Amino acid sequence: MGDYDGLVVIVTGGASGIGAATVRVLSGRGAQVAVLDPAGGDPGAATLSIRCDVTDPAEVDAAVAAVADRFGRLDVVVNNAGIGATGDVAANDDDQWHRVLDVNVVGMARVTRAALPHLRRSPSAAVVCTSSVVAVVGLPQRALYAATKGAVLALTLAMAADHVGDRIRVNAVLPGTADTPWVGRLLDAATDPDAAREQLRQRQPLGRLVAAEEVALAIAYLGSPLSGSTTGTALTVDGGLTGLRLPTT
Repeated sequence: MGDYDGLVVIVTGGASGIGAATVRVLSGRGAQVAVLDPAGGDPGAATLSIRCDVTDPAEVDAAVAAVADRFGRLDVVVNNAGIGATGDVAANDDDQWHRVLDVNVVGMARVTRAALPHLRRSPSAAVVCTSSVVAVVGLPQRALYAATKGAVLALTLAMAADHVGDRIRVNAVLPGTADTPWVGRLLDAATDPDAAREQLRQRQPLGRLVAAEEVALAIAYLGSPLSGSTTGTALTVDGGLTGLRLPTT
């Protein structure tokens, strides 16, 4: 498929997990992909890799400008950078709350803000934000993380309304528990990693974790010019977690 032929895409947090899978999918569909990630390094499937911390406004502005200068345009922004947090509302101190909110929410605002002048000139402008099913479903021990992902969903809808007149589509993808390095680290830290993994599998009606590539394909759909009438949408990729209620016996 070549629906991204000629388009320039930024993927934040594109060095691993869902971000890296998104880079592979979009590159395979013809996009010129720039990764913005604190890890920097070898771009792999991407065309360009820029070391960028989304909590640093100067780094964000410089990175987005570098992409636009390199390729002469910017068409799609995938706001994927994010960090996790576990525990109930009392488990994280104020510094952790500020840190996770800064990366997961304000970071998306910074990147989108820097990209807006370029997106306004694109005939195929789109922004895709990675939220989570915890934005719409209460799951235990995710208070801080859920608060940020709920904010991402609200931000997505607000941006979609603000920029529909600019012909910039803004959508969100809501993954369930995905098989990513972050989830792997959580499981490794559990008392019984195998039992913890099985519990996560069974929480999703399909009986398995979501593959990073499945989320990447949803992101590709939302960002594609073939989806020109899709804006203000939250696309759930969660193995049936939010929509299905199956018998327990």
